[in-house]
Amino acid sequence: MILHGDETADIATASGPMRLHVLRPATDGAFPGVVLFSEIYQVTAPIRRLAAMVAGLGHVVAVPEVYHEYEPAGTVLAYDKPGTDRGNELKYAKPLASYDDDARAAVAWLAAHPACTGRIGTMGVCLGGHLAFRAAMNPAVSAAVCFYATDIHSASLGQGRHDDTLQRLGEIPGEVMMTWGRQDPHVPFAGRQMIREALEAAGVRYEWHELNAQHAFLRDEGPRYDPALFLQAMGWVQALFGRALRAG
Repeated sequence: MILHGDETADIATASGPMRLHVLRPATDGAFPGVVLFSEIYQVTAPIRRLAAMVAGLGHVVAVPEVYHEYEPAGTVLAYDKPGTDRGNELKYAKPLASYDDDARAAVAWLAAHPACTGRIGTMGVCLGGHLAFRAAMNPAVSAAVCFYATDIHSASLGQGRHDDTLQRLGEIPGEVMMTWGRQDPHVPFAGRQMIREALEAAGVRYEWHELNAQHAFLRDEGPRYDPALFLQAMGWVQALFGRALRAG
């Protein structure tokens, strides 16, 4: 699909205005919505291209600037040591409640968008994978796609590094897709097993994929990108969202 890909919206949140980057099919009609949460670098060129891929599959995609309280609107952190250090600093500075408030605000705004059917999914990579997972606790979210989600097994997201994600899995009403790289040092085997056992114990409807891939294998810049696995993963995304967001 041809896209409208240069729209933004500054929406109200409990901690101040947050910019959303919006990509949607350039055709008449209404489409399911997807809130896509970025990695720690915010809305980089690879994140924008990932959002375009999801929008091109027939979705209205909104990408929040997750550090809007700390950085001016439009800030993109570089894929280098200073950018990584700043992104990780802010990941642990931001209160967990602010992440959750932002997600609720983004979901509500997208559900009311005139090009959206009101059916909402979430998606994210790295930090964003964890945020998409937590956002799935919102009853307005029908499905979540989480790629190599960090800090779930260590319960260390947000200020104080003490999140409650694993304790709240029973609040997820929709479907979840979890995808991991076996060569990802950020989420080792024991951590993945902990998450999967918690999903089973909570009775969450989920699908699980482990690939011979490194962390950030979807990012189409740098040495860890795997184009073949990217295409395979997008097939899974299309299947889940096609089933969960277009039902009814």
